[in-house]
Amino acid sequence: MANLAQIDPRLDDVEQTCRVVIETPKGSRSKYTYNPELEALELAGLLPAGMSFPLDFDFIPGTLAEDGDPLDILVIGDEPSAPGCVVMVKLLGVIEAEQTERGVTVRNDRLVARTSLSINYRDAASIDDLGQPFVEHLGRFFVNFNELKGKRFEVIGSGDAWRAIDLLRRART
Repeated sequence: MANLAQIDPRLDDVEQTCRVVIETPKGSRSKYTYNPELEALELAGLLPAGMSFPLDFDFIPGTLAEDGDPLDILVIGDEPSAPGCVVMVKLLGVIEAEQTERGVTVRNDRLVARTSLSINYRDAASIDDLGQPFVEHLGRFFVNFNELKGKRFEVIGSGDAWRAIDLLRRART
């Protein structure tokens, strides 16, 4: 497998698109994480029965977020994507959040996008198009997901695609 962390994310400000790497597909109980030393995806954890990832959980190559990992992005698509797949996405917005572990709090935002090739979601141009309950449920998932790992996750707001682009630009390495 190629070094996925080195793929050019190809941010297009006008179209509000970029490339992402799929780590964990929608519906999976297995959490995969890209390990750049191995240049491979690695099983990083399992969710309990009855809990699964609500969207593809991915990263943006060539970025570094405040938590020390590449920038996280959640991708809506017509079907779950394959782990390790590179996907062009249309940015919709961001769920802004803070995560606390062992008394240390850092920003751990989740960008939200749709696959550029989506048929079912092709009209979604903004996180607002997904509806407030959808965004609230995503936030709740990450509160519960982090609680299972002994971490605190708090949603502090949300933003549009331009806010997502700003965060992506600032996280570029």
